[in-house]
Amino acid sequence: MSNIEQLELTILMPCLNEAETLATCIKKARLFLEAHKISGEVLIADNGSTDGSQQIARDNGARLVDIPERGYGAALMGGCNAAYGKYVIMGDADDSYDFTNLMPYVERLRDGDDLVMGNRFKGGIAKGAMPPLHKYLGNPVLSGLGRLFFKCPIRDFHCGLRGYNTKRMRELGLRTTGMEYASEMVVQATINEYKISEVPTTLSPDGRSRPPHLRSWRDGWRHLKFLLIHSPNWLFLYPGVVLAAIGFILGSIVNIARFNLFGAVLDINTLLYSAAMIIVGLNLIASHAFTKIYAIHAKFIKVENSFLAKINAEKCALSGLAIILIGIIMTVIALILWGRESFGELNPESFMRLTIPAVTLIAIGVQLAFSGFFIDILRIKTKS
Repeated sequence: MSNIEQLELTILMPCLNEAETLATCIKKARLFLEAHKISGEVLIADNGSTDGSQQIARDNGARLVDIPERGYGAALMGGCNAAYGKYVIMGDADDSYDFTNLMPYVERLRDGDDLVMGNRFKGGIAKGAMPPLHKYLGNPVLSGLGRLFFKCPIRDFHCGLRGYNTKRMRELGLRTTGMEYASEMVVQATINEYKISEVPTTLSPDGRSRPPHLRSWRDGWRHLKFLLIHSPNWLFLYPGVVLAAIGFILGSIVNIARFNLFGAVLDINTLLYSAAMIIVGLNLIASHAFTKIYAIHAKFIKVENSFLAKINAEKCALSGLAIILIGIIMTVIALILWGRESFGELNPESFMRLTIPAVTLIAIGVQLAFSGFFIDILRIKTKS
């Protein structure tokens, strides 16, 4: 067996113009490996540095791999694929993380954890190490949403110091190339029921004189968008159900008679907006079904739930036609009533209580009928 095959640990650092701090980080990582007698390597995933970082890496005994595709995620995915270690501990090359204190990660990985996250809020954040916007808003909010959406126990979603089982991480097939890679790793590990743990870690001010690559609002939005896109229940289903339910309840009340709410008289104008709420809400629910089925075929989700599996073009078409028929019957009744008035002017307050629900039902029925066909299109098997 070769030395490469026997390596236990790869300490991976993404690098883009880190000449000021790279040598210090490599020396600390090598010191850790030597002090704890761990067979390992320091791997620098260079993302197109122009400041001589590549030569600094070589001069300090690190292995260098060039990653042509730009992006934080691209560098870390390339580094993961190139790693020789059974385990990988990744961390930024800006000297903000302590590469001499990695044993808590190694111990958890040796015990069988698939992903070990650092928690900077438990370990300690030095003064000036994290901007207040990140410390009190960005990280707590995004980490909280991650726990809410995915039932993940991690309290610091965006800690840059984390370890993982190399083979298991490669099996996830991570895809994002930007900063949102940090969220994707945690989300996909959670969805795939990986064993995840968290250890305290410290964060120090980085040693660079230039600004960080991170852009707070842009990258924060990319993280938030990633969480929403991968949680169709929260993005589509729950807002759709709430909107449709409010529209239905409010519309039902107003359709019977005028309704006085704290001195405001709700009438047919409210009924019209209620109809819009129902249509939009059902559209969101349909989008949830589309997203779930796509996610199954893209292998983000393992199995279709029993209710979703029963939905097909035939059932949707029959249900949609039945709803359309009810809407048409109501329209015919409206025409008959109009005919009795010689097709002249009618009292809109009473007449639109019939026509607005009729139009709403026809719109819902058409949407449902065609949604079934789109669902079956999404299920078409394609060659890989």
